[in-house]
Amino acid sequence: MYIIAGLGNPTKKYEHTRHNIGFDVIDCLAAQYNISMNTKKFKGICGTGAVEGNKVLLLKPQTFMNLSGNSIREAVDFYKADPGRELIVIYDDIDLSPGSLRIRKKGSAGGHNGMKDIIAHLGTQEFLRIRVGAGAKREGQDLVNHVLGRFSGEERELVEDAIQSAAAAVGLMVRGETDAAMNQYNKKVIKE
Repeated sequence: MYIIAGLGNPTKKYEHTRHNIGFDVIDCLAAQYNISMNTKKFKGICGTGAVEGNKVLLLKPQTFMNLSGNSIREAVDFYKADPGRELIVIYDDIDLSPGSLRIRKKGSAGGHNGMKDIIAHLGTQEFLRIRVGAGAKREGQDLVNHVLGRFSGEERELVEDAIQSAAAAVGLMVRGETDAAMNQYNKKVIKE
């Protein structure tokens, strides 16, 4: 069983913000693979189904971003999952331009508080992750306002493509083809 967790903040107030791009990818996967996201469990909203023939739990923690580890740990414990092989976390990255993806097999939190909490709860940095570009804040702009803000129309088009690419990358990753996903989707999008 793969646990595929997208990070974000609950409530309509935060829908489609930069920080909620992980939720957007989970919604895309749920629609694409006809997985109902109607179960409240693991301090989150989730659904089970199959992605590319592999059993998955799609999870959107409802604990707010900075406490995401609690929800993910509950799911990992319940399914006795090996985080290094059976967990994929999808989240925003302000160091990547909108539309860019970066897939890794392990790594630090890179300053992302949701990831810090997950690493603390799991006791390991070794789990698959997909970082989706949210774009850097403007000089002098408050970081919180930036990540809780929405994309411009031009950026949103790039992000929609990145959401589709992230969902396709998950399809490869659950088939054990993470290296192929990295080769195909680890790219930077340069705005002209």
